[in-house]
Amino acid sequence: MKKIEVTASAELEITPDELYFNISLREYFKTKTNKVDISTLEQQLQKAVQAAGIPKENFTIENAYGYNGVQWWKKKKPTTEEFLARKQYRLKLADLKKINGILAGVDEEGIESVNIASFNHSKMEEFRKQVKINAIKAAKTKAEYLAAAADEKLDGVLEIQEIPTDSYADARPMVAFSNARMAAGDAVPQSDIDVKTIKIRGEMRVVYKIK
Repeated sequence: MKKIEVTASAELEITPDELYFNISLREYFKTKTNKVDISTLEQQLQKAVQAAGIPKENFTIENAYGYNGVQWWKKKKPTTEEFLARKQYRLKLADLKKINGILAGVDEEGIESVNIASFNHSKMEEFRKQVKINAIKAAKTKAEYLAAAADEKLDGVLEIQEIPTDSYADARPMVAFSNARMAAGDAVPQSDIDVKTIKIRGEMRVVYKIK
């Protein structure tokens, strides 16, 4: 039996519509006696998230912990220092541009850091199927012109094999916002986070019978 075996691939490039941010808030002292507590900062963040039209289930607390504002190497003797609270939140957004407005609603000195934790697309499985279909179509086209070059014609499929090759571009925080940028003179939290598109690749091996 005569046969021809070919491999072909296909790609789709999509923009993520599910972005997961980690936002860390921390208590701080405006003066020696005036502390901005974590509950105030949390309320500001919750209000900003609500104003942005984000569903409640897309905003959750990830972690809560405390820290001492005085570095250990600067302590001359043991003291009872007040521990300042920190909280980390997970926020799911469909639109990257909304993060600026949300951060602007929070006391900038209370924002410790913001970064993209992960990203995805709500129709990822549909896109995965489509690249595989496109790869099979490309394989058929390839097999047809190769067979024609040998004066042959295809006579059905004998075997189809998927070759796992999905690849994803990373989200890239160009300059992840952090409280350190406030020290450098930034007046308002700005998001310099740039998200790459997601590239989905499918590759198929197909064996055809030749007439």
